[in-house]
Amino acid sequence: MIGIGGAGMAPLAEILLEEGYALSGSDNNPSDTLEHIKSLGIPVYMGHHAENLRGAEMVVHTAALLSDNPELCAAKEMGIPIFERAELFGAITRMYGNCIAVCGTHGKTTTTSLLTQIMILADKDPSAVIGGRLPMIDSNGLVGHSENMVCEACEYQDTFLHLSPDTAVILNIDKDHMEYFKTEENLIRSFHKFAEMATRAVIYNLDDAKTLRAVDGITGKDRITFGTSEGADYRAVNVQLYNGAFPEYDLYIRGEFAGHIALAIPGIHNVDNSLAAIAAAHYNGVTVEQLTNAIASFRGAGRRFEILGKFNGVTIADDYAHHPAELKVTLTAALEMDYREVWAVFQPFTFSRTYMLLEDFADALKMPQHAVLTQIMGSRERNTYGITTQQLADKIPGSVWFETFEEVAQYIVDHAKEGDLVITLGCGDIYKAAKIMMKLYRAQGAQEG
Repeated sequence: MIGIGGAGMAPLAEILLEEGYALSGSDNNPSDTLEHIKSLGIPVYMGHHAENLRGAEMVVHTAALLSDNPELCAAKEMGIPIFERAELFGAITRMYGNCIAVCGTHGKTTTTSLLTQIMILADKDPSAVIGGRLPMIDSNGLVGHSENMVCEACEYQDTFLHLSPDTAVILNIDKDHMEYFKTEENLIRSFHKFAEMATRAVIYNLDDAKTLRAVDGITGKDRITFGTSEGADYRAVNVQLYNGAFPEYDLYIRGEFAGHIALAIPGIHNVDNSLAAIAAAHYNGVTVEQLTNAIASFRGAGRRFEILGKFNGVTIADDYAHHPAELKVTLTAALEMDYREVWAVFQPFTFSRTYMLLEDFADALKMPQHAVLTQIMGSRERNTYGITTQQLADKIPGSVWFETFEEVAQYIVDHAKEGDLVITLGCGDIYKAAKIMMKLYRAQGAQEG
């Protein structure tokens, strides 16, 4: 498995290992996920080299791989069957009789995590493939022993069209990955195809206009809606925020009061995420009482407004937000909480997204009192756009940027004050900057807690 430490690859590795496959893998980036994979006894090579393929009968690679990758080239030369991660993922979904697949531009990981936790606590014994770590199982993959599978379905390069969902959940549709989709119509058409693939039901956001366009004309399966609008099958009424940022609401199911929901995760956007998880779980046999209890115990997914620690009164958190819309909802939640000032530490991810959404990124990062930026993480791309962090920083008054995480961390430790929130943001490896901050504070003998 080339790129075995990726959030999408690692849970598939866990499932295959449980099914009895002999695995090995490689990756360029040290990470917590990679350490977890190693702890399972899977041999992992750091760096990509042809000799890593010794003894392999099949190669699976992440979509983020460049075509000149040494292992990919060697596999072609050796005639070893090669599959992209999405193809393997699709085959795995067909191993289960009841696959619930969660898609949408924003909120997939939180919703998939919450749904998985609900299904576990309701004794549905699910398998799961999640885009982030679920603290309850300390992993982003779970191997159950039932026909139930919960998985995160990503639209990037139409990878979700390889899956075989029985229930398709659509959270929302927003402009992203436009270097691939080119037009909004193409993007919506892909979500329509995904909804068509569901064999039992489509659960979708009644409040999202693009989602409504995507499900237009879908027939032959149950259509179930969620949202705050009148007429939603699963509706949040009397939505309020307690402690400034944590949503609670009255849940109505098909017009009947069903119970009161209080979320332990911040941000008004999580109302929709929780409704989607509730609708999917309830449709699959979970009672309202089981739902309510499971939701009350859910503290979020890893890297989703995850509080890492508190040092000399400075709270350090980490979040996966990497699209302007995600940054806005995360920073809105942060600013509504009881912190003195908010420091947004952002790592732009991919040159294309940074270039195409530059103004939107700047608008989002003007929201907090402080914006600290890193170099752009190109990942699967080469910088054919000529975009730089400096161009983004120029549009954010008072912002600063640094080339290394060590410089970022030192700047924060030198300038953040008691009562502040420092939140690292991005889907790359920006969480490492947060860990360096914590290390620096501890080296200073900072008071924790």
